[in-house]
Amino acid sequence: MATIKNEYLGELRTRATHLQSGNTLITDAPIDNQGRGEAFSPTDLLATALGSCMLTIMGIVARDKGIDIEGVELETTKIMAADPRRVARLDVSFTFPKKQPYTDKEKMILEKAARTCPVYYSLDPALEKNLEFNW
Repeated sequence: MATIKNEYLGELRTRATHLQSGNTLITDAPIDNQGRGEAFSPTDLLATALGSCMLTIMGIVARDKGIDIEGVELETTKIMAADPRRVARLDVSFTFPKKQPYTDKEKMILEKAARTCPVYYSLDPALEKNLEFNW
């Protein structure tokens, strides 16, 4: 269980505080939705949550299986739709370090781990999620 406190700061900006750690983050409405776009938007955080969750679950599995994934990066592109305004698609592109050769079995294990993170399962099935693994 985790509790996050949110506070509206005005000018379409919020501050979220993770109560257990005290860490904070700021959100801004995006420019295309009347904001300044000076920080993550709430929908950016949705995209960020998916990427961070996938890397975390991959990290747990990799540690348990003795697979080195240090340096793996991913980029998530968020595509919005209208009527109602929502995230329609998330394109996630993983890049694995070339220094580490991965076996076919390791690739399968890591790809499955990415697709089984809690955020992935929590997102509405209507939200298109495209994953690309660049080995």
